[in-house]
Amino acid sequence: MTDQARADAVYAALLQRQGEQWVQPRVERTRRVLELLDDPQRTYRVVHVTGTNGKTSTSRMIESIVRAHGLRTGLFTSPHLERFTERIMVDGEPIADAAVAEAWEEISPFVDLVDAELDAAGDAPLTFFELLTVLAFVAFADAPVDVAVIEVGMGGAWDSTNTADGDVAVIGPIDLDHADRLGDTIAEIAEVKSGIIKPGAVAVSAVQRPEALAALRRRADEVGATLAIAGEGFGLTGHSLAVGGQQVSVRGRAGDYPELYLPLYGAHQAENAALAVAAVEALIGADDQPLHPEVVADGLGAVTSPGRLQLLGVAPTVLVDSAHNPHGARALAAALRESFDFDSWGIVLGVLGDKDAAGIVAELAPLAAHVFATAPDSERASEASLVADLAEAQGLAVTEHRDLMEAAEAAREWAAAGERRAVAIAGSVVLAGEAIALAAAEDWKSGWQA
Repeated sequence: MTDQARADAVYAALLQRQGEQWVQPRVERTRRVLELLDDPQRTYRVVHVTGTNGKTSTSRMIESIVRAHGLRTGLFTSPHLERFTERIMVDGEPIADAAVAEAWEEISPFVDLVDAELDAAGDAPLTFFELLTVLAFVAFADAPVDVAVIEVGMGGAWDSTNTADGDVAVIGPIDLDHADRLGDTIAEIAEVKSGIIKPGAVAVSAVQRPEALAALRRRADEVGATLAIAGEGFGLTGHSLAVGGQQVSVRGRAGDYPELYLPLYGAHQAENAALAVAAVEALIGADDQPLHPEVVADGLGAVTSPGRLQLLGVAPTVLVDSAHNPHGARALAAALRESFDFDSWGIVLGVLGDKDAAGIVAELAPLAAHVFATAPDSERASEASLVADLAEAQGLAVTEHRDLMEAAEAAREWAAAGERRAVAIAGSVVLAGEAIALAAAEDWKSGWQA
């Protein structure tokens, strides 16, 4: 059996488990497996990242700067766009198939043991995400890495990733999402997310609403952690458009880092960069000494964030963004206005059923000249007709399409038929992954083929 086949078999075994949307506040189950494995997550330093949006981009920026510093890195993010090995990165590359298979062989006997214990207690077996977390922690220990940047799966306090003791806790903007699991208010959600702040650690946070900030301050005080807030202890001091991205200037907690090139679009990504710099300062900076400016410049300059305002096609221009909640859709709309000079945007939109489709449509409506309603290739997808009805209720021009291929073809044809038109594909990480694969297969960067 090839290494790829062995890794694919691991993924198939994970898919037999309860899916990652099946979440219970039971971090102790993951902790039990890790204890049996002698706690691999304690063999490297950890930066733990939560928030409602921007977690993956911020995590990737942190990892890139740490790697530019000369340290060996691990990066754990979710979900994936095309292949599950994207979720576990070692030194900037998806984990090798052989390493996945070997880590699985290492943990399997202990998984069986804990599953048996859970069954005897009348509890459900270990889930997809619980085991994926264990797999990543073991793989990072085996690599071995010096620093692991870990993105939470959901929330924080009871997330499987919270079995790691973060040296630095990073909290991105907190907004409403997963209300059925995390709480109906910003304060409740912030309370759950604040759980990643560990005793004596350093926490850095984006600008927050007052009720979220109160929860973070309360947690930091309770555990004796240091908390720095964007706009107070550090922050973005300037950003401007540049070819392929933007130029940003950051005031860190320990130093100033002017005129850094960031190959990502949008003011929200500039804010994420400031948060990432502050996090790395907290991790690496000794006695409040600033990072070397060239290290920061090299790290940010090498950042990629697939599926986040990613250019997929030219003539016509097609971008994809995994904005899957109103907060993300708001950031996408602002970035499209700020970073691109088009008069009309066609929006290919597909949303999963557990997301606030009405809120997403409302945020994109002022920008959209035409909505191409579709559905991601997922059992959890909302029907294209629902998305179409919501767009029509906003007074938008709408067409309904059975799948992304049909919707994208119609959108690209619409854009090519007019002047200063472009296409954005959004609404779901699943849809973003489909779009990336379709664009590569059809070579959208070669231009429209009539």
